[in-house]
Amino acid sequence: MSSSVQAAGVGSSGSADSGLVADPAAKPIRRSFAAEYRSRVVAEYEAAPHGEKAGVLRREGLYQSQVREWRAAREAVAAGLIPRRNSHRGSAKSAGSSEAERLRVENARLARELAKSKAVVEIMGKLQGLLEAISESTDTPPPSTTR
Repeated sequence: MSSSVQAAGVGSSGSADSGLVADPAAKPIRRSFAAEYRSRVVAEYEAAPHGEKAGVLRREGLYQSQVREWRAAREAVAAGLIPRRNSHRGSAKSAGSSEAERLRVENARLARELAKSKAVVEIMGKLQGLLEAISESTDTPPPSTTR
């Protein structure tokens, strides 16, 4: 067997080794960067001449928007402000408001269910009264049916 066939993952039986193949649709992993790395890249990007800034981004595998956000965060910290965070997770404020909205919806559903239950109880009471009236009227002897 040639070495190129073996390198392609085909064994002597002719079948491909499934243990060597990675999932082509693997879930992407969100990258995170250390503060010292961000500050180093921002400093290097700012120090680079106009034509070489794109080279820094390509070498580091970054986008200009990332460097722009990192610079804004650095300037906000330097000014004593808290930098704005664009988190992909829900914030605590939105989680609280969604909880309140969920409780409002549940409260409205329970109020409708209570009104329906009250109407059913009222109808059942009227039905019981009607059945008692019918029962009392049938206690009298039936009219004669002779012809």
